[in-house]
Amino acid sequence: MHSVALLTASYAKDIERFSLLSESIDTWLSGYTRHYVLVNDEDVPLFARFASEKRVIVPASNYLPKWLWALPPALQFLSKRRVWLSLLSSPVHGWHIQQILKIAGVLNAPEQRVCILDSDNLFFREFDVGQYAGAEKTPLFVTPKDIGADHPLHGLWLRTVDQLLGIKDRSFPADDYVGNALVWDRDTARAMTAAIKAATGLNWVLALCRKKKFSEYLMYGHFVANSPAHLAAHRVTEDSIAVSHWDDTPLDRPAIEAMMRAASPEQVALCIQSYSSTSVDDIRDVFRLSSRDRRSPSLSPEDMGDAVEFEVPAKTR
Repeated sequence: MHSVALLTASYAKDIERFSLLSESIDTWLSGYTRHYVLVNDEDVPLFARFASEKRVIVPASNYLPKWLWALPPALQFLSKRRVWLSLLSSPVHGWHIQQILKIAGVLNAPEQRVCILDSDNLFFREFDVGQYAGAEKTPLFVTPKDIGADHPLHGLWLRTVDQLLGIKDRSFPADDYVGNALVWDRDTARAMTAAIKAATGLNWVLALCRKKKFSEYLMYGHFVANSPAHLAAHRVTEDSIAVSHWDDTPLDRPAIEAMMRAASPEQVALCIQSYSSTSVDDIRDVFRLSSRDRRSPSLSPEDMGDAVEFEVPAKTR
C-alpha cells in the first residue's frame, strides 16, 4: 500500500465550511498520514486553531514562486476578488491560486498519493482512505463523454488543457474528470507538470497564470488518459465516493438529509457547492445528527481554545 495524505486549499471566507470538513475527517476518516491545509499567508493565524498532530497549516507562500505576489488586503478595495500580481503575466485570482496550490501541494507531499478535498466537502460515513487511495492503482474518477464542444465552461477549460499539455487531437464529446474527493498520484502529477513545460516552454505555474481558463482536474485526468504508462497505473472508475450538489440553488435541511439517504453504500462524502449559498448551519446540523454516535468534540471556531503548535514543511522547488 502507498502512503496517503489529505490536502485542502482554503481561505478565510471558507473557514466555517472548513471547520465542518475537519470535524468530519476527525470523526470518520482513517488510513492517512497528514492533512495539509494550504491557506493565504494572512489567513494562517485564523486556521492555526485547526492544527494538530495530523493537520498541518501551510502558508501559500511556501509553494508560490517569488515572482507571484498577493495584493495586500488593504488594497483589495480595488477588486471584489483576491488578486495576485506578476510582471510575467496578467493578474490572477483566488480560484487560479487554489488550483495552483493543489498541484504544488501534491508535487511537494512526502506521500505518494493525495486525496484532494475542497472546504465544502465533508464525510458522513466511516472511511479508510488509505485502503481506497493507497492501493496498487490510483483511482481516477471519470464521467465519460460528458463534455460537449459547446459546453460553456468545461469545453473552454478542456481546450486550454489541450494547449498546456500539447494534446493535438481532440474529439467531442469528451470525458470529464471533475469531481469531489479525488485522488492524485504524486509521480503522475510531476510528469504532468513536466509535460506542461515541454509543451509551452514555460514553468508550469507561469504557463497556468498566462492561460487562466483551466481546470486542474481536467488537466490531470486528460494527461493520464493520453499517457499509456500512467493510465496503466490508474484504476478508471465512474463511481464517485462523493454525492454532490452542483447547482446554484440552496438546499434546506430536508433536502440535505435526502441527499445523504440517497447516497450509495460506497458514497462516504457529501459536497454541497459553496456557491449554492446553502446554510452552513443546516449542513452542520444534519451532519452532527447523522454522526451523533461517532462525532468527536466540535471543531467549529466558537468551540476552540488556543492554537496548537505545528511545524510548516520547508519549501521545496
